[in-house]
Amino acid sequence: MLKTTTDTHRHGVPSNLAPLFSGLGAFLLTVGMVLAFFISQLLGVYIAGKLVLPSDQNSNMSDIFFFGGNDGTVVSLSIIVGCVFITLLSIGIIRLKRGYIRQYLRLKPFSLSVGIKMVGLLLLFMIGSQVLTYFLDETPLSFVDPLYESVSSVWLLVFAMVVVAPLYEELVFRGILWSAIAEQFPATSYSEHRGAIIASIVTSLIFAIIHVQYGIYEISTIVVLALIFCYARVKSGSLLLPMLLHIANNAAAMWQYMAQAA
Repeated sequence: MLKTTTDTHRHGVPSNLAPLFSGLGAFLLTVGMVLAFFISQLLGVYIAGKLVLPSDQNSNMSDIFFFGGNDGTVVSLSIIVGCVFITLLSIGIIRLKRGYIRQYLRLKPFSLSVGIKMVGLLLLFMIGSQVLTYFLDETPLSFVDPLYESVSSVWLLVFAMVVVAPLYEELVFRGILWSAIAEQFPATSYSEHRGAIIASIVTSLIFAIIHVQYGIYEISTIVVLALIFCYARVKSGSLLLPMLLHIANNAAAMWQYMAQAA
């Protein structure tokens, strides 16, 4: 029997009679996608390292990961490779489960008024985060230093970190994983939003934890940022809005970094 996701609650939680994933399936999907996320990064670094690094730095796998992990060009290309890998994997999984990609991932237009409100919320977060970062004397983008100094083109790094990375991170965490978890908790008369709440908390925590390049302070702020992206998905019923918000956030952070580095 063909499983569909044509019906959705007004808050973006799939309400089809037969969820695309069972409870165990959603758990395995979550574990698998997190592993795939890291594998895609390693695969990207290896492929890019073989193409970009000089022969004395790509003779074996350990050298590629050591030198490539701090090379801006390699890391930028690895993000692009990872995006292609994760996108194809996500599409393949949904098709294998006989779901409708655009509907399951909520790739649909959103209300302009909702978009403006979410941009305002993001601006409040960015201002508050900036103030807190200043008073705590934190440097959350210090890991970018070796990448910025070694990349062949700064715009390649900007494109990878500002555009590409947000697209596939949202595809995974506010896309396929959010939907798979949310559909395990259909709305009831006493708890209409429980699926959205549980999916938002779980995916936001995982999203923050996988950013291993950051410290405790940065991870804490990423949890809050991820919850904002989840809220944007719920309010708009669309994955496109959190994608755009994520791009805007990364663009602002990168602009600030480049202004200070200049």
